[in-house]
Amino acid sequence: MVDELEKDAIVETSKQIDLDEIMRKFDVEARFRTLSGWQALLISIIAVSMSLFHLYTSGMGLLLAIKQGAVHLAFALGLIFLLYPASNKGRKDSIPWYDMALAAVAAFSSLYLVINFNELVGRAGLPTTLDLAMGFVLIAVLLEATRRVSNPILPGIAIFSLLYCFFGRYFPDMFAHRGFDIPRIINHMYLGTEGIFGVPLGVSSTFVFMFILFGTFLEQTGMGKFIIDLSMAIAGWSVGGPAKVAVVSSGLMGTISGSSVANVCTTGMFTIPLMKSVGYKPYFAGAVEAVASTGGQIMPPVMGAAAFIMAEFLGIPYIKVALAAIIPALLYYLAVIVQVHLEASRLGLKGLPREQLPHLWALLRTKGQLLIPLVGIIYFLIAGYTPIKAAFYGILLNMACSYLNRETALTLPKYKSALENGARTALGVAAACATVGMVVGMATLTGLGLRIAGAIVEIAHGSLIITLIMTMITSILLGAGLPTTANFIVTSTMAAPALFALGVPPIAAYMFVLYFGIAADLSPPVALAAYAGAGIAGADAMKTGFTAMKLALAGFLVPYIYIYNPMLVLVNPEPLSLTISVITAIIGVFLLGIGTIGFYKAPVNWVFRILAIAGALGLMIPGLKSDLVGLAVLVGLHLFQAQKAKKTKPAEKMAGSGEQND
Repeated sequence: MVDELEKDAIVETSKQIDLDEIMRKFDVEARFRTLSGWQALLISIIAVSMSLFHLYTSGMGLLLAIKQGAVHLAFALGLIFLLYPASNKGRKDSIPWYDMALAAVAAFSSLYLVINFNELVGRAGLPTTLDLAMGFVLIAVLLEATRRVSNPILPGIAIFSLLYCFFGRYFPDMFAHRGFDIPRIINHMYLGTEGIFGVPLGVSSTFVFMFILFGTFLEQTGMGKFIIDLSMAIAGWSVGGPAKVAVVSSGLMGTISGSSVANVCTTGMFTIPLMKSVGYKPYFAGAVEAVASTGGQIMPPVMGAAAFIMAEFLGIPYIKVALAAIIPALLYYLAVIVQVHLEASRLGLKGLPREQLPHLWALLRTKGQLLIPLVGIIYFLIAGYTPIKAAFYGILLNMACSYLNRETALTLPKYKSALENGARTALGVAAACATVGMVVGMATLTGLGLRIAGAIVEIAHGSLIITLIMTMITSILLGAGLPTTANFIVTSTMAAPALFALGVPPIAAYMFVLYFGIAADLSPPVALAAYAGAGIAGADAMKTGFTAMKLALAGFLVPYIYIYNPMLVLVNPEPLSLTISVITAIIGVFLLGIGTIGFYKAPVNWVFRILAIAGALGLMIPGLKSDLVGLAVLVGLHLFQAQKAKKTKPAEKMAGSGEQND
């Protein structure tokens, strides 16, 4: 509810943006065919059937794990070959005959396990030639499907894993093993529970799919617009309000959306032009949206798909993972809000007039029922329901609540869209989880995970900080080419054991690799979320990427802090110590914002900026001496800047004259 001039600015900016083109450029999963006629109907029937299958099994009882995964994968592979062309040059308006054939072969090779399940169990360990042939076919089509829906990097890693299983005896001594023949490899990857149909696909076929479906149902009730309006009502009036709206709305959207790029494009179409219209530089606006959208994957209660896999790896209820993520996620978002506030103060940017914003209570009266399913999800998880049951009841609750307002009511077309979009959105995760299952299978078959962990510890000479830095670099590099879920599974299998060996609590180690896998979306040269934000903002991509890195600096530091102070992820928390740790971390985040933005009451010179960052680190690192040093920096900086502000013009005039000089 912005004024007419701002609406015109948003509309004018939107006219210059081809959102579909941005999505296709930075989000591989958006490069699907646009079909019509009977082919579109076929896709719709298969996608809706896939969602209905998961709804039914979630409510009435899951199939055996390998059967559930096989049906899930059959649907996913079939849809991938029908929706995604073999190359960007392939036709986007029709499905060629060979892709229809590949879809049928891929689906059958997966369903073969369901059709012949009893026979396969009866001859476990003694596969027939047909069993092995079906396994070979599934591996081949899975690699191709994953390449189409993501990129060649993950299939390349999987192929290397398969080759390593076969040629292990020829590798250097540290990584060598006796080697396995092809039947043994196929048997392990296809017919076992530690390969394609292992934990990653099991999580994708249950928890992850249902939470994706929950998100698509929320979208059909108008949740996206409601979140933006709610954020405008909460923060739009404050200093730099539009940027804070971007942070709040993207963070909330991120809790129900697993994709950083999709989140940028969803909320960024509104928030980025609005930020620009009140005076933020285009590159800064794009960076704010990218950082806020990316953080959604670590924001409870839903988080991203990797969080569910983390719970399975740890063998703990998902709610414990969500609770452990709360403090780090809030520190991440607090850091972003502090920085956008200081940037707005530096530039003299005001919020929007209250009369031009939605009225909070009126908004809650008319559409507040949309929040009930999110509250319900939290209640179900805390009450001890499994995540899949929580998502199932959350969907039912969302259906019921939608009818409390005619505008949000779910109609038959909306039901169809929710079911179809749920299946489409899950394709990338399903393919990635199945493919990365082969990487995990390789590690269990050859013992490579333990070898790599030993190598990392040996190279680091037992130093925790060096091990952390090496793990961080590995996670970011893998994240440059892998989806977050696949990246987490690979790094948690290969690198996290090195942290375990050095005494790091498992949940802190897994959180560490998760954070830095996500950070790849903001880290040039492959910062897809930042580049998507730059595309909408019309800004320089690299400048936007490096600005996003600066804004997300707390996101790069917080994981180190909870490694050294695991209490922040609720490992053996003591109320008093936890309270002190949270308070000092919050003050540290504030100092960090001053250091990165260079403003507090008045411009901050480089000496004090460096001191502010050092003080922030002192406050974030546990220990009385380091806390006292950080507090001393804060007090000194406050007194100096307050005195400096008295001797200079008000910050608004300074920022205004600076803008004119620019």
